[in-house]
Amino acid sequence: MQTRNHPLAAPGLGAHRSVTSFHFGTRGDGQKVYIQAGLHADEIPGMLVCHHLKAMLAELEAAGRLLGEVVLVPVCNPVGLDQSLLFDAQGRFDLASGENFNRGYPQFAEAIGDALEGALGAGAAVNRQRIREAMRDYLAAQHPVGELASLRHTLVSLAFDADIVLDLHADFEAVVHLYTETPYVEEALPLCRLLGARALLLAEGSGGQSFDEALSGVWWQLARRYPDANIPRACFATTVELRGETDVEHETARADAAALLAFLTLKGVVAGDAPQLPPALCEPTPLAGSEPLIAPEAGVVVYCKASGDRVAAGETVCEIVDPVSGRVLPLAATVDGVLYARAATRFALAGANLGKVAGRVPFRSGNLLSA
Repeated sequence: MQTRNHPLAAPGLGAHRSVTSFHFGTRGDGQKVYIQAGLHADEIPGMLVCHHLKAMLAELEAAGRLLGEVVLVPVCNPVGLDQSLLFDAQGRFDLASGENFNRGYPQFAEAIGDALEGALGAGAAVNRQRIREAMRDYLAAQHPVGELASLRHTLVSLAFDADIVLDLHADFEAVVHLYTETPYVEEALPLCRLLGARALLLAEGSGGQSFDEALSGVWWQLARRYPDANIPRACFATTVELRGETDVEHETARADAAALLAFLTLKGVVAGDAPQLPPALCEPTPLAGSEPLIAPEAGVVVYCKASGDRVAAGETVCEIVDPVSGRVLPLAATVDGVLYARAATRFALAGANLGKVAGRVPFRSGNLLSA
């Protein structure tokens, strides 16, 4: 194992932070895997999973069972981790700018597309190398200003040439669910089964330039721009939502870490027998078919459905109670699907998102991600 520190640009005089990465194995002719946790720094479950993964990977490396390189970043956002307000973690948005830490990553297909004109041909391996070289050159030419830009640049520079990218997150209260881009659905299905995911949300560009889509999107986007070139889908990147923010237990984290290593065994990164896949607990559904349940008015929130429950269109998911007037307003789903996430607070202001239901039929467009 190698440990590397990556200093970030200082936000002010005397303030310095760095990102620490742990490197196991060597790529050689194998694959590179990048795993990070805590991009939204108040989402803790993935950090504990990485704690257990680190020990497991060290054992695999010592046993000579790593057939590629695994880069592990257990705390990928020290900026957000240092933010709190009245003892409440504020890790989703950069307090200096108001920007979401998981938005604003490079649109590589636009940035490097012109430079690849005439450079791509019939060889998939050669095209993969040339595209990654163009991505490397683009990143090397950037001079990020400020701590947030430096953080984004550092993380992408660690991950841009990976074959597999696992970005570990958590929702407020939720069951395991994954987000990935539609061209990679077949790669995501085994991971869903190993983790026991209850929803797999698909989109071709969900909006906002999230970290995972910056790394997976470049391949299918360039393939559409250059249809005569043999461009592989060379990076399966996914956001893995590890239940809710308070689901932080050693037993669960060890099981999740083991499931991720089983997936890497299936992909040929770890030597060993291919794991037997558990039954699927979900089917892929479009992110455009996911219904956010928005509170029409303020009040006390009382849930009638738990995360993971199936709901039918018209069925009440929660009630909003006005304790002064006595008014009780039922909030119902308008689609059939799985309630895969819900809010953690029990008093909602008007406009608050109180839940998400994974429906089968797309009905939304534009930016499909929440703030």
